[in-house]
Amino acid sequence: MSTKHVLLAHIVPIRRCNLACAYCNEYDDFSPPVPTDEMVRRIDRLAYLKTAIVTISGGEPLMHPDIEAIIRRIRHHGMIAGLITNGYLLTPKKIVALNEAGLEHLQISIDNIEPDDVSKKSLKVLDKKLQYLAALADFAVNINSVIGGGIRNPEDAEVITRRAVDLGFASSLGIIHDGTGSVKPLNRREERVYREIKTYGKHSYSRLHWFQENLARGKPNDWRCRAGARYLYICEDGLVHYCSQQRGYPGIPLEQYTFADIEREYFTKKTCAPHCTVGCVQKISVIDHWRDPQEEIASPFGGGRREAPGEGVGSFQILYPRPARQPAAAAPPSPSGGGGSQTPKM
Repeated sequence: MSTKHVLLAHIVPIRRCNLACAYCNEYDDFSPPVPTDEMVRRIDRLAYLKTAIVTISGGEPLMHPDIEAIIRRIRHHGMIAGLITNGYLLTPKKIVALNEAGLEHLQISIDNIEPDDVSKKSLKVLDKKLQYLAALADFAVNINSVIGGGIRNPEDAEVITRRAVDLGFASSLGIIHDGTGSVKPLNRREERVYREIKTYGKHSYSRLHWFQENLARGKPNDWRCRAGARYLYICEDGLVHYCSQQRGYPGIPLEQYTFADIEREYFTKKTCAPHCTVGCVQKISVIDHWRDPQEEIASPFGGGRREAPGEGVGSFQILYPRPARQPAAAAPPSPSGGGGSQTPKM
């Protein structure tokens, strides 16, 4: 019933990625991993803010040498642990290690059948990884396919979706928009693929068809974005942002983020919301769509609000994990974060 805590936080343990997809603005090729003891302190702070779900993203999070320790720390606090990866570094040994760490949800986005100059995240390259996951993973797996944004063959998304369903995975569809943040309607070819894929897979509350229908037609959405409150994006520098496409706002260090910040941002109207393509924020915010109207306020951080959502993917994946393992009892973290560098055992 309470709106005064975080539902979902995305946290970045490393900005570096082993790929360079043309449409992505969330990676570099040089950044070092965040030290593990610092990641532990950030996870502890999220637990203090009563966060329900922590999803690890990047860059490519599997490039962090202690990714399992980060997952264990999330589970230590009883929070749901998820991970978004390009899948390239998945091996049978790594999947077993993720099982043992307590991972509960993993998502891979596959953009095409054959790699090209837009994306190397291809079914041809990743299909063996999917077979490993189907055979070994104890966690839920979602395969996200995409259309728009320079993807040459939208029909590839149908093949990818069918493969995901055949392997027993959840599936979702993302609509990519360009770097200016413009919401372009799907062309006739893309529209046919979109309609076909809607008949696949499973249905849940997280499939926000009214959002996706408007995105597909290039129309704005009328909703109350709760970014900075119910949803947080924590970058590799430990700063809290609205989302991956609004980095810089509010830009407060996580260790200084308080329940007062959550309350302020819960009631703050975001001018980028009508054309937003960030599905995870929409999905979390819709839980509170029916209550508490928002108002525009002057930013206390300077610079005003950014109008354009930036480049992004309007994706509506399922976040239903399999039944969680029971975590060890965890002492509540101190308001300053705490936790040190020692990672507790499960």
